[in-house]
This record gives sequence, structure tokens and C-alpha cells, in this order.
Amino acid sequence: MDSMSGLLDGPRAQSAFLLRVVMTSPWALQVRDEAPLTVVVMTAGAVTITYDDGTRLQAAAGDIVILRGPDPYVFADTDRADITAVIHPDGVCRTENGATLPDHMSLGVRTWGNAQPGHHPDAEMLIGTYAVEGEVSARLLGAVDRATVIPGADNPLTAVLDAEMGREAPGQEAVLNRLLDLVLVTGLRSWFDRPDAPTPRWYAAQSDPVVGVALRLIHHNVAHPWTVTTLAEAAGMSRSAFSRRFTELVGTAPMTYVTQWRLTLAADLFADPARTLESVAREIGYGSAFALSAAFTRHRGVSPREFRRHLRP
Repeated sequence: MDSMSGLLDGPRAQSAFLLRVVMTSPWALQVRDEAPLTVVVMTAGAVTITYDDGTRLQAAAGDIVILRGPDPYVFADTDRADITAVIHPDGVCRTENGATLPDHMSLGVRTWGNAQPGHHPDAEMLIGTYAVEGEVSARLLGAVDRATVIPGADNPLTAVLDAEMGREAPGQEAVLNRLLDLVLVTGLRSWFDRPDAPTPRWYAAQSDPVVGVALRLIHHNVAHPWTVTTLAEAAGMSRSAFSRRFTELVGTAPMTYVTQWRLTLAADLFADPARTLESVAREIGYGSAFALSAAFTRHRGVSPREFRRHLRP
């Protein structure tokens, strides 16, 4: 599993909060939900995203917006608009004064806004909010700003997500969760594939004909007892030349990268309370639970037990 594929197992939407928002001008939504990750697909109109520190971005129909929490921000169509609603954690919506919003803003299945039924909204967006952000995905998402607008993404999956948002059918929650994952992954891929994109070194290194081979081997068979020698042989280079090239392109030595990748995967696996330390150790290439615990504690500064305790509310 490479880091891009890891996005599907990293954030991995589970009962994600998904909503179609339809708004008539003027409007402004103040978002204070502290969500670690939010994906917004603009299907009509345009919005301005403003943070408390004055940072501003604009998005229009066809754009995908990726927002990383927990900083609050305002979605609005004009600077002159009063706050229509404040979005709190768990999707709770209230007025700026804390009052309950009127029922008429609930417009049907997963649809909400101030647009009147039968009237074309000035702005429409599909919003998906992740409750958690995985360790694997954080490595990739950490390379983007807290707000990233992917312009004119022209992603065919957004039309599918749009069509599925209003359906109620068996398995619909799973369908929407996976579609949200795919919109996020394909959006980020198009963002990083731009010629001027500030991609992480290890992401760009995956296209190298030598280092890319080694990275794919590590990602797809992390439990294998890799050494610099076996990786160099697989890549078709001498041990010393391979080590220099890997370190230069990725930014870390080969075995350091292997260790970091294994422990990043371990952190995501620890989020599943059903997984034992022994089973995680076997899956990522450690000979025993003790060896994994020692490595994890050395790398993270906390034991697996303490790390798991922190994950639970």
C-alpha cells in the first residue's frame, strides 16, 4: 500500500457527515466544527473562504476544496452577508446567537440551506466531513495548506457523489463514504501532479525508475525483512549507490524510511480496538509485540497502550 492508496485506509470515512448545502444570496456560514478534514465539492456558484487571520481563498463551480482543521473559517458569497448559521461539532447548526435554526432550512435527504424549494440556488456544494484523520493520510495531507482549492478538477466522481447524495437505499452510507474517499484521493492526485506542485520528496521519488521500485516494494510488502542490500538488488544498483540515491530523493536513509513507514501503519492499526499488539507486529514486520512496542515508544515518545488511550474519547 503506497501513501496515496493509504488515503483510502487513512481517513477512511466512517459514518462521515455528508450534506448538500443550497444557498440563496446573501449568505455566510461560520464553521467551528473543529473537524480534522473536510472535503467540499462546488457544484454551482462561488464562495469565499475566510479565516480569522485574514487568509482568503475563492472557489467556484467545479472546484474541490480540502480543508484541514481545527481552525474556524467562514464560507460566504459576499463580505457584506450576515452570518446565516454557525456549524458546531457533530454537525450541530445554530444561529450566531446560539438559537435553534428554523425547520424550513432542512430541505430533504441530506440537503440543507436557505434556498426555497423550486428556486435555483445561487450556490450549491457537497460537503463531507471526516471525524478522524489517519496517520498514513496525515503524511500526504501535511503537504497541503489548511485550505486547498483544486480548480476545475473536472472529476467524474463528483457527479456520481452528487447523484447519490439524495438517495436512500440499502448500503447507501457505505457508498457515500467510499465516494467521498475517492473524491479526496483523486483530487489530491491531480493537485500533486501539477508541474509546479510543491510535492513531498518521497511522493515525487515514487516516479524515479530506481527509488520508485524500492518504495513500491516497501509499501506493498511492509512485513518483508528488508535490508539495504535486498532493496538495492531489487532496484538493480550497488548497495552504496542505491543508499545515496534513496537518501537524496526521499530525504531519509532506506532503513529509516522502512521503520517510519511501519510505525505509521502501526499507528493507524492501533485505532482498531480489536487489533492486538501481536497481530499488528506480525502485519508490519516485527518479530514480537515487545519489539514493536519498544520501536513505537522510541519513535513516538509514548507506548502503544498510551497512544491507544489518547485515541479514545
